[in-house]
Amino acid sequence: MTGLISRSAAAAAAMALAGLTGGAARAADEEIQVYMDEIGAVHMPGLDVHLNYVPDGRTRPDYPGEEASGGRFRITPEWSYALNPNLELGAYLPLAEITRGGQLEVGGAKARIKWVAPRPADQDWFWGLNLEIGRVRHALDLNPWNAELKGIAGVRKGPWTLAANLNVDWVVSGPDAGSAPDLQLALKAAYSLDKETSIGFETYNGLGTTKALGRLSRNDNQTFLVLDRGFGKWDLNFGVGYGYGAPEDRWIVKAVIGVPIGG
Repeated sequence: MTGLISRSAAAAAAMALAGLTGGAARAADEEIQVYMDEIGAVHMPGLDVHLNYVPDGRTRPDYPGEEASGGRFRITPEWSYALNPNLELGAYLPLAEITRGGQLEVGGAKARIKWVAPRPADQDWFWGLNLEIGRVRHALDLNPWNAELKGIAGVRKGPWTLAANLNVDWVVSGPDAGSAPDLQLALKAAYSLDKETSIGFETYNGLGTTKALGRLSRNDNQTFLVLDRGFGKWDLNFGVGYGYGAPEDRWIVKAVIGVPIGG
């Protein structure tokens, strides 16, 4: 088993390091997270609060009326409700932010549905799907309605957790409706120091579109050093990320706080 863990860790590290070859990084999303197999307690509400801040990012807009990402602090509550152990509904409500000028703005809302395949208790690997759709204001995106289908896969062996998301993003309505969907590969490798603490990295890499895959060196990529820590009923995922190449966002600080509201 030790050899298998080592080979799996090396493969994940190689995939993630491929994201360090340079290229333009995407602007920080309202959530920066690699999805895994977690489903909340059945018929109980859940809440994760997504926070990210761009201390060094783009200051010039890409289109009239856009708010550039540099200096922006995004705050997004993610509400969830599990219908059964494998199916969960969620809502990002509201998509809020504090702009570079210090104004509090509400940017929109998104809904999601997440399904994780049932598996025996002794099965190490997992997989699932997550679908999101939402509307954001013009200052955040030229296209108001967007959707994303996220493929989820991963494995837990010993102290190692390895996970990958293949994200397919497309425009539902707006000037770019009908264009080829964008592809992104997100990876996570974490090592458990104890029952409550793990350290590792996450990397988010643009692959191009479904019609024209591109070299990683010509697409956007970001890599984060991350800490995952439990504090009783609270959970924290904290990371500091760096965008390579000619990024929109050079430095990003992010956190996901699990808040115990379901009893």
